[in-house]
Amino acid sequence: MRRLPVYFLLDTSGSMFGEPIQALNNALSGMVNTLRMDAQALDSLWLSIITFDRDVKELMPLTELVSFQLPEITCPQSGPTHTGSGLEFLHARVSADVRKGTPTQKGDWRPLLFIFTDGKPSDLQLYRSMIPKIKELNFAAIVGCAAGKAADNEMLRELADTVVHLDTADSATLKQFFKWVSDTIEQGNKSMGTTSQVVLPPPPQEVNLII
Repeated sequence: MRRLPVYFLLDTSGSMFGEPIQALNNALSGMVNTLRMDAQALDSLWLSIITFDRDVKELMPLTELVSFQLPEITCPQSGPTHTGSGLEFLHARVSADVRKGTPTQKGDWRPLLFIFTDGKPSDLQLYRSMIPKIKELNFAAIVGCAAGKAADNEMLRELADTVVHLDTADSATLKQFFKWVSDTIEQGNKSMGTTSQVVLPPPPQEVNLII
């Protein structure tokens, strides 16, 4: 069975401490439960969760949805946002994880990437140097989410095909965002093999699409 790898790169820097990180945990849990109700997703979806703050952690290596157990995501009370280091780690994982096609066997479907941040990169030089390398990985879609007033839409636009902005990182807003993410993944899963790009469903009103 060809896999659809889906990567989540999540900002866990100090500004996420408290209610935002709890809201993120709850919203992700809801998303995974929603995806589990889709028989086609259970067949082909593999998920990975990578977090970045001062350090980068692979909280969940690429794992099939049917056996995926969401770990609790935590964050420090303060510290920088090393988005560039997160991208560097992601590049290594995708390069190792995603199966390429051979003359005798089809490889994985083109992966999807969702990046969530409530700030901007502290390691800007590394961030910018990683952008072309990430684009070379041939993702079917890269979706960036900037949450809150301190999040930098323009910085994400340099990397992502689609950028959305959330006014707050509260529980209700994140729940709506990750419901839209699950819709996007399900739509991408159903369209694999028929189109080269994933057509994103219209976002809910809490999710502002940045044109």
